[in-house]
Amino acid sequence: MTSEPLRFALVGAAGYVAPRHLRAIKDTGNQLVAALDPHDNVGVMDSYFPQAEFFTEFERFDRAIDKARRRGAAIDYVSICSPNHLHDAHIRLALRSRAHAICEKPLVLNPWNVDALAEIEAEGDHRIKTILQLRLHPTIRALKERVESQPGETVLDVDLTYITSRGRWYHVSWKGDQAKSGGISTNIGIHFFDMLCYVFGRPSLVQVHAHSATMAAGYLEFERARVRWFLSIDFQDLPDPLRSAGKSTYRSIRISDEELEFSEGFTDLHTASYADILAGNGFGLEDARQSIEVAFEIRNARPVGLKGDFHPQLRPALAARGETLV
Repeated sequence: MTSEPLRFALVGAAGYVAPRHLRAIKDTGNQLVAALDPHDNVGVMDSYFPQAEFFTEFERFDRAIDKARRRGAAIDYVSICSPNHLHDAHIRLALRSRAHAICEKPLVLNPWNVDALAEIEAEGDHRIKTILQLRLHPTIRALKERVESQPGETVLDVDLTYITSRGRWYHVSWKGDQAKSGGISTNIGIHFFDMLCYVFGRPSLVQVHAHSATMAAGYLEFERARVRWFLSIDFQDLPDPLRSAGKSTYRSIRISDEELEFSEGFTDLHTASYADILAGNGFGLEDARQSIEVAFEIRNARPVGLKGDFHPQLRPALAARGETLV
């Protein structure tokens, strides 16, 4: 980090994840000078950068960034928290404005978008970074070290379960539109698929057992692991004790019948990600590629149903909902 605060712009200021980026910009000692969102419910900015300019129109935001650059007050970084299908365009805005991009996951929805952005990035001096915060989680880092310390032929059996209940609004919003969000496997699963690639190596097999608007499940093989995975946004899929306690989220990684606890430690990971990027590190296009490819294959696979090595949660989940698989 430099002694002078870096100048940030932010796209998607009204979004769910924007406060984590606002906090990260502030906690790393930098300044937000402009923000964009078509929705004006952005009072959270008062807690961080009340003096930042705010725009509801992309064209005026783009113009303000360009004018600032021409008068010698260029934006250093554009933070991107917009809907998933717009990430590609907003990354291009950052590079066109001669700024670095820090983009929420998924970096893009399709593998070929990674190739196109790599070509554009190579044309200039500004870089594209993405938030892959699970790679910075102490428990996940310890797991990676543990896997790497085992003999090379060791292949672990893993069950990954992530349930985070969402209300009816989810299906009305862009998140419920697969063309915009990539569907449940991308929208809530991308950081877990990245984590699996990070810890267990290159994926070699992608199989989908079920895929619907509220739930997805399948089987993945990596260099060092065989993984049964289950994702859901349905409250009824939560374990009974959590439902009774009014909890909304359940994360579990079970490795050869050993439960890996990592429900805590998420609070400051965006700030840690920013600090890492500003120190000249961070995760770029190639780091994000494998998880984007996995999510793309899952999204476009034909579900095989209850065949093969499926997640133990899948059968009761299907029995509870009678949902058509797509």
